[in-house]
Amino acid sequence: MNTKLQVLVIDDDEVVGRSFDRVLSDKGYEVRTVLSGEEAMETMNESDFDVVFTDIKMPGMDGLEVTQRIKERCPWTPVVVITGYGTEENESRAAVLGASGFVRKPLTPEIIESVTLKAMSKPEVILEATEAANEVETVAEAEVEIKGEVAEGSSIKRKAKNIGLFFASPFIALGYVIVLPIVGFFHFAKLAREAYAKKQETK
Repeated sequence: MNTKLQVLVIDDDEVVGRSFDRVLSDKGYEVRTVLSGEEAMETMNESDFDVVFTDIKMPGMDGLEVTQRIKERCPWTPVVVITGYGTEENESRAAVLGASGFVRKPLTPEIIESVTLKAMSKPEVILEATEAANEVETVAEAEVEIKGEVAEGSSIKRKAKNIGLFFASPFIALGYVIVLPIVGFFHFAKLAREAYAKKQETK
C-alpha cells in the first residue's frame, strides 16, 4: 500500500513539473505531472490526490476552469493556482472557486515546499469548522424538536382541559341550580332575623 502523499502538478511547461517533482519527491511526496487540464481530469479519474497545483494560463482548459472542475468533483482536495501572469482579478476568482492558494512564478524550492505544507493543512481546518457547524446545527435541531414536543404537550393539555370543561359544564350548572336557592334561603333568613331583632329593640 502506497502511504506517500500524492501531488498532481498541471502545467504546460515541463520545467515546472520537474521542479515540483525534484523538490517534493525528496520530502516524501509522490508527484505526478501532466501538461493540460484535460489530461488532469483523466488522471483524477484514475487516482486520488492530496494536493493539486495548476498553472493558470494553458492551451485549452485554463487553470481557473481546472480549479472549478476539481472542486466540484473533490471539494476537499486543495488546489493551488500557480502563474506567471498574476492579477488581482485572477487571484480573486481563484479564491471564489475555492483555491487554497495563489502563487506567482518564479518558484523556488522553499516556496514549493512551504506552499505544499500550507495547502495540505487547510482541509483539516475546513473539516474541523464544518464538523463544528454540523454540531451546532444538530444542537439547534434538537432544541427545535424539544420545543416542538413541549409546545405539543402544552397543546394537548389545553385540549384536555377544554374537553374536561365541556363535559363538566352541565354538572357545574346543576350545582349552581341546587346551591343558589339554598344560599338565597339562608340570606333571606338572616335578613328576617335582623329585622326581628331591630323590632324587639324599638319596643
